[in-house]
Amino acid sequence: MKKTFRLEGLGCANCAAKMETAIKKLDGVWEASVNFITTKLVIEGEEEKMAGIMTESEKIIKKIEPDVVMKKA
Repeated sequence: MKKTFRLEGLGCANCAAKMETAIKKLDGVWEASVNFITTKLVIEGEEEKMAGIMTESEKIIKKIEPDVVMKKA
């Protein structure tokens, strides 16, 4: 299953790379990419774990850059 999100307020390329690295390590994630230019986050993973992946991804994003809002694209 593939999900795409907008990261509103993303202002740091280094932070985007940190988010991508951390999200890739989550259980059930096959692939994750954060594009700093388009502010898009794409997560590919197991459908039955996607709700948990999204919750954990939001926590990671808030920890790295507290002002960023993750919205469905």
